[in-house]
Amino acid sequence: MSLFQLQSLSTATRATVAFAFISAGIAAGSAQSSDSDGFDVSKPGVVQSENRSFVDINPAISFAPAYGQFSKSAHGTFGTFPANFETPVHTHTGAYHGIVVKGVMTNPLEGEENPPTMTPGSYWYVPAGMAHATACVSDTPCEFYFHAAGPFDFTPVE
Repeated sequence: MSLFQLQSLSTATRATVAFAFISAGIAAGSAQSSDSDGFDVSKPGVVQSENRSFVDINPAISFAPAYGQFSKSAHGTFGTFPANFETPVHTHTGAYHGIVVKGVMTNPLEGEENPPTMTPGSYWYVPAGMAHATACVSDTPCEFYFHAAGPFDFTPVE
């Protein structure tokens, strides 16, 4: 499906298509997941929203696992930001993919003055080592889902 075709779809349909692409990436990435993270690619799994267990990464950011261990392995992770919050400009050792679940977000690259706003169902990708910030630009808290083929890290750009 081309970008033009994707943009012409309804928000709900775009979210479904984005989720299908992300799910394919999860399946490919999770095959490299170690047995020590508790994820078994040969078994189905479900994480009910009410059963997610968020942990505070810092006073503003919380993460909850979908699969894997975000600090140790390939993972799928839910995250939350408070309303009107922006991270410092930073990099990650590995690339990651994200989808907005609630709120309105941006993911400005270093020096970008007018990054696109992303509503629920929107997808973004950041290559390894690319300086960027991630922000919740709505007056309500934001929730997002992201996954990566390796552990999560955060290195502020000075």
